[in-house]
Amino acid sequence: MITENFLIPTLASSLMLGFYDICKKRAVQNNPVAPTLFYSNLCGTVFFIAMLGISGRIAAAANCTTLEWWLIFAKAILVGSSWACVYYAMRELPISIASPVRASAPLWVFIMGLCFYGEIPSLIQAFAMISIFAGYLIFALAGKLENISFARHKGIHALALGTLLGAASAIYDKYLLNTLHISPNVVQFYFAVNLVIVLGANYLICSSVKKENARKFHWHWSVALTGILLIAADFCYFYAVSMPDVHISIISLVRRSNCIVSFALGAFIFREKQLAKKFAALLLILLGVVLLALER
Repeated sequence: MITENFLIPTLASSLMLGFYDICKKRAVQNNPVAPTLFYSNLCGTVFFIAMLGISGRIAAAANCTTLEWWLIFAKAILVGSSWACVYYAMRELPISIASPVRASAPLWVFIMGLCFYGEIPSLIQAFAMISIFAGYLIFALAGKLENISFARHKGIHALALGTLLGAASAIYDKYLLNTLHISPNVVQFYFAVNLVIVLGANYLICSSVKKENARKFHWHWSVALTGILLIAADFCYFYAVSMPDVHISIISLVRRSNCIVSFALGAFIFREKQLAKKFAALLLILLGVVLLALER
C-alpha cells in the first residue's frame, strides 16, 4: 500500500517548481544558457550548503562511499544535459507552451516504468495518455498561430529531449533513494556540488568556442532565486522519493502540476498570446495526469 505522507512534500515541491519556472524564464530570457545555468546552480548550492551548516547536518550529508559518489555524479551529468536543453527551450519558447509540455514528463516516466517493470496500462491509463497527447495537439495548433512549428522549431526539439532526459532521471532517483537507500541529504548534497562541476565545465567549453555575435551574460536577481527555489523543491522531492512503498510515477505526476502556477502567473507576467487554446490544452493534460495518479 502506498503511503499517503509523500503527498505534502510533493505538493510543496510542485508549488516551488511553479515559481522556479517563472524565475528560470526571466533569468534566461536575454541571457546565454551556459552561464545562466552555472550561476543559478552555484547560488542554489551555496544556499543549500549554508543551510546544512546552520542545521549541523553537513558532516552527515558529506558522508558517502566512492561508488555512491560516482552514481550521483552520473545523475548530475544526466540532469545537466536535460537542463541545458530545457533552458534553451525556455528562452526560445513562450512559457505558456514550454511549461505545460514539460508537464508531460510524468507520462514518459510512466512509459519508462512500463518498459523497465513490464507494467501494462489499464483502460483508464490508456485514456489518460490519449488526453495528454490531445493536449499536445492543441498546443501545436496554438504554436502554429504564433509561428511555432512543433516539427521544425529547435526550441521544441530541445524541450522534448530535455523532458525525456528528465524522465530518465526520475527513474534513476528511485534507484538511488529507494533501492540503494542512499540518504536524501547525501544525494542532494553531492548532486548539487557535482552539478556545479558539470555545468562549470560546460560553461568553460562554451566560452572557449564563443562566437562574436553571441549573447552576453547579464546578472539579474532571478538567476540566484532560480537556483534557491530549485534546491528547496528538490529537498522536498528527494524526501518524498525516499519514503517506503512510493511510486515514482505518482510523485512525478503530482509534482508536474507546477504547470498550473507556471501557466497562470507566467502567461500574465510575460503577456503571452493564444491563452484560450493553451488553457484548453492544459486542462486535457491535467485531466490525463489526474487519471494516471488516481488509477495507480
